[in-house]
Amino acid sequence: MSVTVRVPAKVNVQLAVGAARPDGFHDLANVFLAVGLYDEVTVTPADSLRITCSGPDAAQVPLDASNLAARAASALAARHGIAPDVHIHIDKDIPVAGGMAGGSADGAGALLACDALWETGTPREDLLALCAELGSDVPFSLVGGAALGTGRGERLTPVETGGTFHWVFAVADGGLSTPAVYREFDRLTEGTRVPGPVASDALLDALRSGDPKALAATLSNDLQAPALALRPSLSATLAAGTEAGALAALVSGSGPTTAFLAEDEATAHRVAAALTASGTCRTARTAASPAPGATVL
Repeated sequence: MSVTVRVPAKVNVQLAVGAARPDGFHDLANVFLAVGLYDEVTVTPADSLRITCSGPDAAQVPLDASNLAARAASALAARHGIAPDVHIHIDKDIPVAGGMAGGSADGAGALLACDALWETGTPREDLLALCAELGSDVPFSLVGGAALGTGRGERLTPVETGGTFHWVFAVADGGLSTPAVYREFDRLTEGTRVPGPVASDALLDALRSGDPKALAATLSNDLQAPALALRPSLSATLAAGTEAGALAALVSGSGPTTAFLAEDEATAHRVAAALTASGTCRTARTAASPAPGATVL
């Protein structure tokens, strides 16, 4: 017997970052959209906990206890007093270390898959609490759709969307460390007053309207400047996508994947082709949002 869960990537249409807290985290106003790029996490009974991975850049995925999928299985097993004896296979399609929450998606996927495999019947609110313990982006990977994340991003409020938004994601060579990007944010803002993060009413209105032009005018990411400081070559990627007809361009989360909002599906495919031909990224992918959260197949 095995259970497979499909879990989406995300894009941050707003990522407002507050000053560093005493615990080292930052308060956020983080508006998530789940997008139609998916990892599939399959769990099968085994003699002990082990992880395998296939797909693009699978060699970059840790296959030890540090993997969020392994941590998720161990956390759920500990909650129910059982051994985490399961083989977790991750079929990757979300860019690795790309600012699209691929690792968080795998954690949420493993949690839901193990709960189904072990028939532990964990209440939804308890699954979300376990997700929050695993990482700031993991709860949204479980929920999907669109949501505002506050605190360090783990406290979710659903956000209404009025239509489908079409995206292009340009995948860079190599990853960017999220902690390194936050450290660079702290360095760049040192000695300045960092305002408390607040969700943009104009952005939330644009999501409700389903109007891509209105959304394009309100996209923002406070981690873009530090990501560009660490990886200046991303500026050329952002410019290439904009010149190809994207309504707006921004770094996705902590990067280095860059996200481009297109007016419609046909434009998204043209922008993706232009980005691939530009030589400023390794590849470009199209996807629509919002997408469902973690789903048992």
